[in-house]
Amino acid sequence: MHINTALATTGLAMLALTAGSASFAATQTQINSRVSETLVDFNALNPSNKALGDKAAGVLVFPRVTKGGAGIAGEFGEGALQVNGKTVGYYRVGSGSVGLTLGLSQHSEIIMFMTEESLKKFTTGDGWSIGADAGITVISGGASGNYGTQTQQKPILGFVFAEKGLLGDLSLEGSKISKINP
Repeated sequence: MHINTALATTGLAMLALTAGSASFAATQTQINSRVSETLVDFNALNPSNKALGDKAAGVLVFPRVTKGGAGIAGEFGEGALQVNGKTVGYYRVGSGSVGLTLGLSQHSEIIMFMTEESLKKFTTGDGWSIGADAGITVISGGASGNYGTQTQQKPILGFVFAEKGLLGDLSLEGSKISKINP
């Protein structure tokens, strides 16, 4: 009986997270404004960030990713892909999990596609799961961390920064990224 109750609760929570994500949807103007602000903040954290971004074939920016839960966790954020400083598409990041999660946090994520090949693989796919579809190198220390020449040569770099709130898990692993039309 307890297993059925747990499964029902899990199912309802996942449904609520999925349905609730539509109410968080932002307009193109809001997303563009947030992306611009996030890039300014990102570049201010480390002088090398702007130069690295300028070398990238494309930069995917999620200004606000909210992650939280109590046993059942979810994540949601919207952002934009920029190529040569111009927005070429809008995307949503999300995930859901069941486990030992307790808390709520908000952070920013930037994913840099350092090669044309990695950018093309991302843009031509139907949805993209971090970890399953791509080998992403997450920069330890976030956007203010140091990264060497070896790291800069990886095809995809990920940054998580500007964490607010209390939640132990701020990884990118398991996140699903999908194209949207805000």
